[in-house]
Amino acid sequence: MNLWESFISSWQVLYNNKMRSSLTILGIVIGVSAVVFLVSFGRGHEANITGIFESMGANAIYITSASSMTQGMSGATGSITLEDAEALANPNRAPSVALVAPLSEKMTKVVYGNENSTVDIMGATPDIAQVISYPVAEGEFISERDVKRGARVAVLGSKTTTDLFGTENPLGETIRISGTQFEVIGVLEKKGGFIGSADDFIIIPLTTMQSRLLGETSARGRPIQTIAVKAMSTDQIDAATEEVTSILRQRHNIREGEDDDFTIIDMQEILSSMREVLGIMSIFLGSVGAISLLVGGIGIMNIMLVSVTERTREIGIRKAVGAKRRDILRQFLVESAMLSLTGGIIGLTIAALGTWAITGVKLGPYPVQAPMSADIVIIAITVAIVVGLASGIYPAYRAAGLDPIESLRHE
Repeated sequence: MNLWESFISSWQVLYNNKMRSSLTILGIVIGVSAVVFLVSFGRGHEANITGIFESMGANAIYITSASSMTQGMSGATGSITLEDAEALANPNRAPSVALVAPLSEKMTKVVYGNENSTVDIMGATPDIAQVISYPVAEGEFISERDVKRGARVAVLGSKTTTDLFGTENPLGETIRISGTQFEVIGVLEKKGGFIGSADDFIIIPLTTMQSRLLGETSARGRPIQTIAVKAMSTDQIDAATEEVTSILRQRHNIREGEDDDFTIIDMQEILSSMREVLGIMSIFLGSVGAISLLVGGIGIMNIMLVSVTERTREIGIRKAVGAKRRDILRQFLVESAMLSLTGGIIGLTIAALGTWAITGVKLGPYPVQAPMSADIVIIAITVAIVVGLASGIYPAYRAAGLDPIESLRHE
């Protein structure tokens, strides 16, 4: 009996026992569909998070006052000043730094007509649009001229625009921020993110923020909350971090051995940590499905052992008419592999339908992604076949080792 005849014979056996075959492959179906769906969902979630972090600047670092890490966005400031940002922008002192964008934030009430909302107000310079991706959907971004003259102009996030204006065109309209009138000159594209505030903010010139909303001063200069720094390239992030640390420690008169009064946040480092966590999560999710595959493999082995017992006389007849040990061995291995492969294909179909149904659905502020890539499909089918073959080895050897005379006597 050749391999093709073994396939035909195996298919007939499985078809004649449809109910038993269906119940046998159930574990494989659940296992494969769970592995493919959960791994695809995990990869999609990782892609979402990676995109969010990269939109915050792939080669960006953020400097904040050490005290501001616990003060939130109340508007309180610490040791970082605008003069610090100007020092970091000096190419002679920080050659690895490409751009420096000082920031200050404050949560405050914004009013337009009868609509009002509490919004995160960000005082910034035009360079922030190059450090962090802030594409303009309508109008324009704040300019250097706006910063120099302390203009009362505002650029709105997409959610803030919808909350205040609904379907109206906001360009040229006047809003009131903490009682001060501002003209809307631009609307940003929707970014999405972990929380709704990713698009719920207003950007105004930093000088206007300091004079109109904060009004704070310190002995060191004009306080700010954050300095966003863009390195020349991702390879120079470490060098830029060292230069920033050296300049700030010198400016703040921090002696050797003393703790910094500022905190540096490296986006690449955070992204790497997040990817490690997500990788562990993907392994965990995959292991959940792997348990079902193991259970399915045990089910196949059990049913094949039952089949050997039921077909003992048939095996004896085949050996009596010339079937060799390898023919019997191949017959049972093919049957177990076909059971597992059938379950794998059905599980793969269910997973494909599941990923198709969930892709684009919004869980929170961003849509779910669940890309079912070719490598996941190949691995899932291969594992299903391997599980089937592994589960069928012992029953196949047991069948092949039966004595033909004793088998013919079996009732």
